[in-house]
Amino acid sequence: MLRFIIRRLLTAIPVLFGIVVLVFFLARVIPGDACLAALGERASEEVCAEWEERVGLDKPLPVQLARYLGDVLTLDLGESVSLRRPVSELLVERLPTTLELAIAAMFVATFIGIPLGIWAAYRHNSPTDVGMMVGANIGVSMPVFWLGLMLQFVFAVLLKDTFLALPASGRLEPGVIPPPFYETWGLSGNGVFTFISNMEVLNAFLQLRWDIFWDAVRHLILPAVALGTIPMAIIARMTRSSLLDVLGQDYVRTARAKGLAERPVVMKHAMRNAMLPVTTVVGLSLGTLLGGAILTETIFSLTGVGKTLYDAITARDYTVVQGFTLVIAVAFVLVNLLTDIVYTFLDPRVRVT
Repeated sequence: MLRFIIRRLLTAIPVLFGIVVLVFFLARVIPGDACLAALGERASEEVCAEWEERVGLDKPLPVQLARYLGDVLTLDLGESVSLRRPVSELLVERLPTTLELAIAAMFVATFIGIPLGIWAAYRHNSPTDVGMMVGANIGVSMPVFWLGLMLQFVFAVLLKDTFLALPASGRLEPGVIPPPFYETWGLSGNGVFTFISNMEVLNAFLQLRWDIFWDAVRHLILPAVALGTIPMAIIARMTRSSLLDVLGQDYVRTARAKGLAERPVVMKHAMRNAMLPVTTVVGLSLGTLLGGAILTETIFSLTGVGKTLYDAITARDYTVVQGFTLVIAVAFVLVNLLTDIVYTFLDPRVRVT
């Protein structure tokens, strides 16, 4: 297993290198002037020349690429051109928002989608099956921005002042600023601790501040449902299709012929093999969500990876685009590696060496 993990990480190096080089050149060939995007349309040629020299854009592209690759090897992602802040600091501040949202959305998608798919397969061709698949098709078809706005309208407007009311935006109630958990624990802050403390749910949990914890969870419900609806529908359909295929195999018929009840046949014999393609879909969906959800983050006023990347591309902030893209690529590699490892536990026939 260890050799497999090391080999996969080593083979990911060329992939990450290719992504860095591709993003580097694509960011610089898109139409528009970086100086005018950063300083405004009225910036003079002299001001732009001075600005380009200060940020290093006056050098030839190969020189800029070599300098950037050298910085990446030393874990220095540079400084944001528009915000004048280190990219690593922006990542520590904004990646936790996206990570928290992605985990919550995948929780909704997985723990609702898989049971729905199992029940639809178990009740194949019944009205329940047809109704669930119609609902899954509707879930796939609903645009995220429309669903997010509808959820806000229903739970923050129509159900206002009821026990079902939910916050329409933000991560905590206005004015609530919980201290970082490491200060409560009497520890000094560092990059890792600061990153963890920026995840509001986890930060409140580590301090046993249940009032803040439930407040953070309530703020997370609507964006998680809006973002997780499409993956949930896809997972439900994939679970149903995969389970129906496995239920037709010989070993399942043998288990039934031995007199086993239908529930053990489905859950113990068929489900483990049926979960292999579902695991792939879950892994790909999680990797995509970690790349940021621009529409969801914008609608619910969450400053995460997606919104930051959109603003950086608009402002031609190359260092932010390159740094965030590299981190997203690493996240994809790690998610795919975790998916391959999960395969070995679901199906003993899969071996990694």
